[in-house]
Amino acid sequence: MERLQRRMREAAVVRSDTVLDVHAFLNHEVDTDLVQEIGHVFAEAYAHERITKVLTIEASGIAIAYATAVALRVPLVFARRRTALMHDAAYDMERVPAYTRGLVTDIVIAKDRLNASDRVLFIDDIIAHGDAVLGLLKVAARLGAHVVGAGIVIEKKFQSGGQKLRAQGVPCVSLVQIS
Repeated sequence: MERLQRRMREAAVVRSDTVLDVHAFLNHEVDTDLVQEIGHVFAEAYAHERITKVLTIEASGIAIAYATAVALRVPLVFARRRTALMHDAAYDMERVPAYTRGLVTDIVIAKDRLNASDRVLFIDDIIAHGDAVLGLLKVAARLGAHVVGAGIVIEKKFQSGGQKLRAQGVPCVSLVQIS
């Protein structure tokens, strides 16, 4: 996507050899026209898959996942980080490392949000190590849902997340790959 690449040249900031800051247009302040366009690109890429739900993890992937869900005309489900208010019986949970936060978190999905009839498209802004998405795929599988693909805006090719996702048999569309 030329527009995404242009915005990255204009506003992305390299913070370190592993951190690319896209807060100015993608996941803190959101360029809504760009995100809407991204949603349409992902929807077109997976139009043949009969998607029933779009899935992401809070928080930075929500805007992109929402735009994709609107383009596909399906509901959006987002996994949450576990809080004390969530009672375990109603949620399925997976413990995953959160490298950007420097800790391990529990991601949860309410058990009644996904089931065996769901064909799910995972969407996120950036994939690096891939631990959160792989944890989320485990939760989706336990709930019976079939993940038919993933749409990633920026894939860090120098980290293994995209490779891990593809090794799990999940077709992955990355709009930009950085080395």
